[in-house]
Amino acid sequence: MGKSVSVNRILKLMGNRFEFTLIAEHEQEGNAAIDAAVAEVRRIEHLLTTFSDLSQTSLINEHAGLSPVKVDEEVISLIERSVRISEITDGAFDITYGSIDKRLWNFDPDMTSLPDEETALKSVGLIDYRNMILNKEKSTVFLKNKGMRIGFGGIGKGYAADKAKLVLQKLGIKSGIVNAAGDLITWGTQAGGHPWTVGIADPEQTDRPFSALKISDMAIATSGSYEKFVTINGKRYSHTIDPKTGLPVSGVKSVSIICPSAELADALATPVVVMGIKIGLELINQIKQVACIVIDDNDRVYTSNNINVI
Repeated sequence: MGKSVSVNRILKLMGNRFEFTLIAEHEQEGNAAIDAAVAEVRRIEHLLTTFSDLSQTSLINEHAGLSPVKVDEEVISLIERSVRISEITDGAFDITYGSIDKRLWNFDPDMTSLPDEETALKSVGLIDYRNMILNKEKSTVFLKNKGMRIGFGGIGKGYAADKAKLVLQKLGIKSGIVNAAGDLITWGTQAGGHPWTVGIADPEQTDRPFSALKISDMAIATSGSYEKFVTINGKRYSHTIDPKTGLPVSGVKSVSIICPSAELADALATPVVVMGIKIGLELINQIKQVACIVIDDNDRVYTSNNINVI
């Protein structure tokens, strides 16, 4: 066997920055494999996007309150897994968040006050995953109430990363990283045989990691307010909205979830921000093979029981 090469490509997919890094026998093999992975992500984007009226997600939303919509088994399965996350997070994760009124929450610098509680509550009135009716036999999805909307923004990138990894592994790529806008999945080892590592960003200086974790054969996703937030009366509010109240959450600066699946890491990161440190960590401690690092607004670091951050 000759010397293996590292092949890298960065491009925009699903409205986000995707980066593929593979260890391959030669460049040609690596590029052909990346082409196949990109095609897979585009296929998923086509299914899930809300930016096209033709996607299955858009058809489900268009028929809200009217009729069930027949979708691919893959979409039903993803929705089923989303519902399971909603159940274990007590609704802190909810793919029916698509109905939220964006005008309340533009998070521009001019925002000087929060909407009143009543307005905020009204804005999330249609969010409730329990009003999604799935029929597995007929492969249909029905949103009970008119105006309800689903969106896969909290789970779709992770799902795409997992699927891209599977495509690459089937093509014989034994080592690589798929980075879907910060939702990372890795397998194998670096060219020199060392494990892949990831730096957890220092909340005060996002360009400087404060710790490195070995994450070969693992996925990691981070949700945080350090990139998008507003400060009102000296208090920091993140761009993450609590689906129960319609108000932004505060107290947590970032949450990183480490587990074998990018989809699960992606889906759990935001609800832990919503649930807060104590309840969020209690939840993660109950889930096998899932670890978590939380940084609060005062830069204190909390971790789940099964992780050591040095």
